[in-house]
Amino acid sequence: MNTLRLERDGHVGWLHLSRPDKLNSFTLEMWRELRELGSELLGDDELRALVVIGDGRAFSSGIDTSVFAGAEGGDANSILGTDPESGRRHEDPAVDSIMRTQDSFTWLEEAPFATIAAVRGYALGAGLQLALACDVRIVARDTLLGLLEFKYGIIPDLGGTQRLPRLVGPGKAKELIFTAQRIDADEAARIGLAEQLVDDADLEAAAGALATTIAAQPPLAVRAAKRAVNAAAEVTTRDGLRIEAEGQNACLRSDDMKEAIAAFVEQRPPEYHGR
Repeated sequence: MNTLRLERDGHVGWLHLSRPDKLNSFTLEMWRELRELGSELLGDDELRALVVIGDGRAFSSGIDTSVFAGAEGGDANSILGTDPESGRRHEDPAVDSIMRTQDSFTWLEEAPFATIAAVRGYALGAGLQLALACDVRIVARDTLLGLLEFKYGIIPDLGGTQRLPRLVGPGKAKELIFTAQRIDADEAARIGLAEQLVDDADLEAAAGALATTIAAQPPLAVRAAKRAVNAAAEVTTRDGLRIEAEGQNACLRSDDMKEAIAAFVEQRPPEYHGR
């Protein structure tokens, strides 16, 4: 990978956006590498928590403006690129291309393991949309966040219009999107956009501690709970209860539950194997 770097520490992974000289701004190559890496990690049974963090002084400043080269005439293909081997999910190739780019982020939401965005410096545009796709956001003080797409005559199209209102409500989401406003970390925490607010020097430690805590939990339970919570924004309560019951059924039949009870009785840390 040219734009990303993956490190492993037991059951915890660290995914680094690795274009620090460009404030980790996104290029077509970076989105492609994220999508391909996601496909690999979704099948990794040993991964239980993944921290997404930017190298250098920014999480991500958004799209690399070089992507817009040649787009003055409204040529969408010059921005989106083409992928002749992709499956067609829409009759319009440009829409299909956008949907493939969305997959670069969506796997973080759908992964069976927990995903944590460790955010510092800037999380703007596509950078904020990447953080929104994660399960939890830990934000360093003095960070600036915002969806700036209106400044370029476009909308947030990588999940921002869908995930932001689920966190902060539709009114606040519209205000932030319509005004292309930048907010600071304190405001992000106040409106529910950040689950933890920490000093910049403590960001890696806080993210690592949370990832380690989650990685020590029963993997089947994490997977089932994540699926049920994600569904809560999309389905009726009764359908959500069914998803909850299905997840619980898998947990009740699992070796992980037997191990949890045995460890409790024996007063020792449990050792889960995700089965």
